[in-house]
Amino acid sequence: MAKTDLGLEENIEALLAYVLPFSGIAFLLIEKKNQFVRFHAMQSLVFFILWFVLWVISFVLAVIPFFGWIFRFIYSYLLYLLGLILWILLMVKAYQGEKYKVPFVGD
Repeated sequence: MAKTDLGLEENIEALLAYVLPFSGIAFLLIEKKNQFVRFHAMQSLVFFILWFVLWVISFVLAVIPFFGWIFRFIYSYLLYLLGLILWILLMVKAYQGEKYKVPFVGD
C-alpha cells in the first residue's frame, strides 16, 4: 500500500474517512493526490448524507395520524440496522483496499 500525504497507509486513511459523519470532508481537503483515499472520502460523504436524508424522512412520516408512529418505529429500526451494516461494510472494504460504491447513489 502506498503512503499518503499524512504519512499513513492509504487503506488506513480510507477507513478513517468513514469514522465520523463528516471526516470525509477533512480527507477530501487534506488528501489531494491519492485517488483511493479521495474515492472513499467521497463515498463517506454520500453515505452519511443519504443516511441523514432517510432519517429526516422518518420524522416527516411520523406525523401521519395513527399509522405514522408505527411506520416510523419500524422504518427507523430498519434504517439504523441497514445503515450500520453498510457503514461497517464500507469500512471493511476500504481497509481491504477495495473500491466499493454505495449502492444506488455511489456512481
